[in-house]
Amino acid sequence: MNIIRNEKSIKRNAMIGKITSIVSLAILAAGMYITFRMPEEVSLSLSALLIGFVLSQMGIYYTNRWGRSPRPDEQIDAALKGFSKQNYLYHYTTPASHVLVGPSGIWVLLPKHQKGTIAYRKNRWKKSGGGALAMYLSLFAQEGLGRPDLEIASEVDALQRALRKQLPDQELPPVQAVLVFTHPDVDIQADDAPSPAVSAKKLKEFMRKLAKDKPLSTSDIEMVVGAFGE
Repeated sequence: MNIIRNEKSIKRNAMIGKITSIVSLAILAAGMYITFRMPEEVSLSLSALLIGFVLSQMGIYYTNRWGRSPRPDEQIDAALKGFSKQNYLYHYTTPASHVLVGPSGIWVLLPKHQKGTIAYRKNRWKKSGGGALAMYLSLFAQEGLGRPDLEIASEVDALQRALRKQLPDQELPPVQAVLVFTHPDVDIQADDAPSPAVSAKKLKEFMRKLAKDKPLSTSDIEMVVGAFGE
């Protein structure tokens, strides 16, 4: 498998996460100091605590994606290890963060690291279970599940627009998307979801089945890879 990765972007964002986390802790500490030492400065202490909390969430976002190993891109690499040279895996080099181009088609891969039961019901993604620790982490140490449907729509649209711009006169294969849950203790109940969702350990099997049932032609693969500059 050919892996194309933006190493400079990863290092830069990891540094942003580290600096933001340190600054947020300093501001939160200052807010706590003001709260206990200068109780009359309520607005100042609240402002410091609010700014510190916002920066801490920003630090979590950057650190989880780029500052911790295995990073999401490394987990996807491991899940697809052994794929043939017909496959091209792009990390942070296209308008979508993670893209697979190969016999299975053009796929936006959206990794999530939630533990517990992930279900799609009444047109919404929902998470349950995982225990008290998971609940604490979701509030203060990890990203929540969020709105994967909106994230997918945004990334697919961005990738489609970029391909149309690069290949204005070509009939393009469809861009599809799959949610990839990388936590080993996840139970996915999403048969009715608008986009498929699989665990990381089942991602390779999922893609191989598609490549066998409806393979993307070699010419289409080369066309799309050429548009990405590979």
